[in-house]
Amino acid sequence: MKPAPFKYSAPESVSETLALLREYGQDGKLLAGGQSLVPLLNMRLARPSVIVDLNAVRELSYIKEDNGEVIIGAMTRQRDAELSPVIRRKLPLLAEALGYVGHPQIRNRGTIGGSIAHADPSAELPAVAAALGAKMVVRGPKGRRVFEPEKFFLALLTTALGPDELLVEVRFPAHQKMGTAFLEVARRHGDYALAGVAATLSRDGDAIKDCRLAFTGVGPGPVRIAEAEAAVIGNRLTPQVLDEVRKIVTDRLDPDSDVHASVEYRKQVGGVLAARALRLAGERAAGTR
Repeated sequence: MKPAPFKYSAPESVSETLALLREYGQDGKLLAGGQSLVPLLNMRLARPSVIVDLNAVRELSYIKEDNGEVIIGAMTRQRDAELSPVIRRKLPLLAEALGYVGHPQIRNRGTIGGSIAHADPSAELPAVAAALGAKMVVRGPKGRRVFEPEKFFLALLTTALGPDELLVEVRFPAHQKMGTAFLEVARRHGDYALAGVAATLSRDGDAIKDCRLAFTGVGPGPVRIAEAEAAVIGNRLTPQVLDEVRKIVTDRLDPDSDVHASVEYRKQVGGVLAARALRLAGERAAGTR
């Protein structure tokens, strides 16, 4: 299929992009890597009157460190982030999760900001942002706004971004001293996850001081289960604790059923993955990464 007719603009700066968004509002659509948008256009599920192509906005492509954070520009290619020594060293969870995103050809075009702004419920990067407590930095007519994951991801394919706003960067707290793991199950390598989880934890001796779990593929956006995290904090990662987490996650998840997997399957897989990811993160936190 072919997309419906549209106008095309290719700004070269953030300020020019924001001017176009102010002009077109809901009728405009941003094009980053295009891996999600182009299929929607071709199937005519999206019919914008104008496409604003961000690929010439070079100021949005960067990876830098600042005061304990790794800051990634929204137009940074996923493959560049995956191979970045800074990200491999300071953001091992992100580096690991990026290996699950499609195939290298997809990651060569896909962008960090594009995936997070698109907010696909089965995507890996929103779950990583939720697990790490990343901050999404947005610019618009009202200036600069900063969102935590709980306020940014609102619903299925929906974020707090206004039609005249632009996600410019994502700020991830460096976590090289934490134990992390990302696991998912998909029908084939490179497919969207049927269920997946990003796990982080830190130790205080043998006990777990802090723990975060963020699931993908099992809700309208990244899903956290506070009760499962609380079951870990203050305890050792014994088989009994991990089994309790598995049971809590299986019970509390509320995914949808579709042609790819049933509700029961996603619930069970989510619980198993949570226990496995925590065990792996615990091993890495103990220095066996």
